[in-house]
Amino acid sequence: MTTARHERRFYRNLVRTAELVSFRVVVKETDLCIHAEKDLANTARELVLQQRGYLETYIKQHPAFAGALTPWRSAGPVPHIIGDMVQAGQSAGVGPMAAVAGAIAQRVGKALLRHSEEVVVENGGDVFLTTCRPAVVGIFAGSSPLSLQVGVKVGGGNQPISICTSSATVGHSLSMGRADAVSVVSGNCALADAVATSTGNRIHTQSDIQKAIAYGRQIDGVEGLVIILDDQIALWGDLELVPLQVKKA
Repeated sequence: MTTARHERRFYRNLVRTAELVSFRVVVKETDLCIHAEKDLANTARELVLQQRGYLETYIKQHPAFAGALTPWRSAGPVPHIIGDMVQAGQSAGVGPMAAVAGAIAQRVGKALLRHSEEVVVENGGDVFLTTCRPAVVGIFAGSSPLSLQVGVKVGGGNQPISICTSSATVGHSLSMGRADAVSVVSGNCALADAVATSTGNRIHTQSDIQKAIAYGRQIDGVEGLVIILDDQIALWGDLELVPLQVKKA
């Protein structure tokens, strides 16, 4: 789920890319910061409206979908974005809305690749990207002394990758745990979003961190994990952490 939708989004500058045009698209609760080879704001807005339309129509037909905290079982064919969310929730053991921000970022990002070879879509801390060079995604972790001090280098080779972050101390996302940040790297943005929430739910004290990593790493499709709690950081996967020089607001 989104990590800091209601916070001032200065951390967006930490999605570092070179020679790309940046623009913002806002439709109701969806607030995207997008980087592409040219300004595709109008196209992106239409894509957001389309994906939100699928989601809003499905919720009208199935009101319980929006509040489900356990995996959803769909009967019959559903729009692709609903399928993304349902499958991600089932893999992570959480409700489908835990994957909504990542699912929207991924659907919009993949569609924009028809117009730009490089695309980065950030949706409240959940990032989908396809770039020819690696990008550094900073980790915003609220009041932790490690917040904005490290980033993860991801992407490159024009291969799609995602990094999604969930937090119990930043924004209005629902978390049953206490982690300042749980970031998940995966080729599937909806899955990364759902697993970030599910892993974060398991962290209440520092003694829970290793068990949470053991949980997250066994989910098929998860490529890396970063967990921040207070002044502690733990990671798993073939990840490159990059120190950042950013002044906190």
